[in-house]
Amino acid sequence: MITLSVDAMGGDLGMDATVPACAEAVRDIPDLEVILVGNPDKLRSRLGRNPGTRITVHPASEVVGMDDTPANALRKKKDSSMRVAINLVSEGRANACVSSGNTGALMATARFVLKTIPGIERPAICTALPKLHGHTHMLDLGANIDCPPEILYQFGLMGSLLIRCLGGPENPSVGLLNIGVEEVKGSEILKAAAELFRDGPLNYRGFVEPDEIYMGSTDLVVCDGFTGNIALKASEGVAQMIMGTLREEFSQNISSKAAAFAARPVLDRVKTRLDHRHYNGASLVGLRGTVVKSHGSTDRVGFRHAIEVAVEEVRKDLVTQIAESLTGARD
Repeated sequence: MITLSVDAMGGDLGMDATVPACAEAVRDIPDLEVILVGNPDKLRSRLGRNPGTRITVHPASEVVGMDDTPANALRKKKDSSMRVAINLVSEGRANACVSSGNTGALMATARFVLKTIPGIERPAICTALPKLHGHTHMLDLGANIDCPPEILYQFGLMGSLLIRCLGGPENPSVGLLNIGVEEVKGSEILKAAAELFRDGPLNYRGFVEPDEIYMGSTDLVVCDGFTGNIALKASEGVAQMIMGTLREEFSQNISSKAAAFAARPVLDRVKTRLDHRHYNGASLVGLRGTVVKSHGSTDRVGFRHAIEVAVEEVRKDLVTQIAESLTGARD
């Protein structure tokens, strides 16, 4: 059995997203058990009288707010649903933790409780993003704002191992996100990082521009967390704007509504491909335990996808594979 500890109180929607998503996941994944961490009375009330044998409740008296600082969450909220859920992984009672709570607090707490894999200085947030054909992995997406060249290079190593372990290309292509592909462009940090990538064992393609994320052939795009988070959220906004524009235009008059009815199957497929909820669930790679970060504003659908990411990483024994690969590389 795979056991997930879920920070049931975290995120903008809290139990409105986490509880129904967990119920669906347990129903559809036969070997999955879920430990919902949070206020026991509220959780049991939400679950109803017969939650099933594979969903249990574990008490936690505090909640990390979306505006809590990482230091405050780490030092003053030791019985938060986030901290307790991560503790369950550390204690071996859960195989992985899933949370849509405060990103900075989650990373700080997970790093403090679980520690990092030997040789890794900073964990990073990595996820798969849709492109015209297939998907691109990208990291970091918000955990590390300032990254020296050596850290960016570690991100490249971890991201490449992640892709390979999850069944991707054996030698994934890697690019550094920049304002241009020319070697003379970008900050001194990026130029120094590029030298490390060129001298290392990775399949380094050079600098890539943001359009490469969605239209190119690069398997892994590496950047600092500040740049990555802006790129991610801007992309989500563009996708929502496109779908909103289509809805407005197809509802203008009778003829456009008729056209929308005829095009509905195609529009539904486009909506599914662009729906960021279907790509929700980012891995905190570099930790000695599996932690998956869900988007803070996601709903039931998005949180369900984050659960599936965690299940897949546990099945693949991702943490062990990355640790062994890094040890082999150092030896």
